[in-house]
Amino acid sequence: MAVVRLEVADGVGTIRLDRPKVNALNAEVTGELRAVALEASRRDDISAVVIYGGERVFAAGADIVEMAPMDQAAMSGWATDLTQTFELVARIPKPVFAAVTGYALGGGLELALCADFRILADTAKVGQPEILLGVIPGAGGTQRLPRLVGPSRAKELIYSGRQIGAAEALAIGLADAVVPKAEVYEEALRRARQYVAGPALALAAAKRAIDDGLEIGMSEALRLETGLFVGLFGSQDQKIGMESFQANGPGKAKFTGH
Repeated sequence: MAVVRLEVADGVGTIRLDRPKVNALNAEVTGELRAVALEASRRDDISAVVIYGGERVFAAGADIVEMAPMDQAAMSGWATDLTQTFELVARIPKPVFAAVTGYALGGGLELALCADFRILADTAKVGQPEILLGVIPGAGGTQRLPRLVGPSRAKELIYSGRQIGAAEALAIGLADAVVPKAEVYEEALRRARQYVAGPALALAAAKRAIDDGLEIGMSEALRLETGLFVGLFGSQDQKIGMESFQANGPGKAKFTGH
């Protein structure tokens, strides 16, 4: 049975982690996650994505039993595979939501950081506890976390390895919303569905402009933005959107996604 599945309904693809008991991230999860991230990226019937670990836990971290006996050479391959897989998740050219219940720790939080938005259960706990094992986050935690919450907050969380609750995660910008545990997945779906009828090419361009622009200087980032903006003037949705605006005002266009 697959430990990562892609379930599609009404334009939203759910990437479902299902490796009992706590969705520990091992080589099998990494391989299957890579495959479904690529599939979600290319499928035209998916307009937005939700990453969900189930009602009990999002992902409690990497599989320490698998990792512990590895030497540097083995760990180099393992960590590279996981990092590259998470990059594929982060590069899904569609709005992506992480629906977090229970724990999102270590690699689990690093996976949630790959999403555009994070919806947390009010009972959720998140953190980067790798320092307590004598190592550091190795799949994006030292890079994505400070870009999201600022370097000082990220350093405190990574240096201490402490877990934080949903309220603190919301206060520092790590969570975008906190809801009761039973409502996490439905709230993520509700937010994802807002984009199903949207202009898919423009949404992808906006995501790329923001994410890539943060990695380069301002002048280069502005050129990137201009190029992406101009490129959309060959799309059906640009023509539909502007014709609809002129005829009916803003917010009434019926986009095709092309």
